[in-house]
Amino acid sequence: MTKIIFIPGNGGSTTKDNWFPKVKTELEAANLTVISPEFPDPDLARSSIWLPFLIDELKVDENTILIGHSSGAVAAMRVAEKQPILGSILVGAYYTHLGMKKEKQSGYFDLSWDFEKIGRNQKWIILFASQDDPWVPIKQSRYLHRQLNCEYHEYKDQGHFGGDYYKSSFPELSAALIRTLSGQEKVGSN
Repeated sequence: MTKIIFIPGNGGSTTKDNWFPKVKTELEAANLTVISPEFPDPDLARSSIWLPFLIDELKVDENTILIGHSSGAVAAMRVAEKQPILGSILVGAYYTHLGMKKEKQSGYFDLSWDFEKIGRNQKWIILFASQDDPWVPIKQSRYLHRQLNCEYHEYKDQGHFGGDYYKSSFPELSAALIRTLSGQEKVGSN
């Protein structure tokens, strides 16, 4: 059975913040199973804690879709680098520590990236980015788009999609996921 797991960013963010609750409601209305967990170590979001939590506790597998925001998107990429998943939606993603202390402490950037494996270990990836993100330069998102060869949505005015302001909904994310899953079912039924 397909399950969707939300992964928030660091700095004390939770899956109850910003657009996560509204997207959860929209996806559940489409008969999708959404897991919106409380993560341990919410301030630093260390990879040594979050990756085992996702893999061992939440049982991420080849039927799992990861929806990650900010450092949650980084965590989603690291999970896909380790094992197969169904797909991922990355919001405000990046691939370097951006010169930020908490990002350096997280451990996600201690090793180089295997973007080919991240792509190979999932059927699809959708990336959302904004040119006015105050923390993630757009060149980070554009680089990820090229490396991951994924569906890409670039905005001019969405900031960090919450975190830098309150963003209560994200209908474009819900629509992209439902459209992708609908297309997969059609492909699978032929």
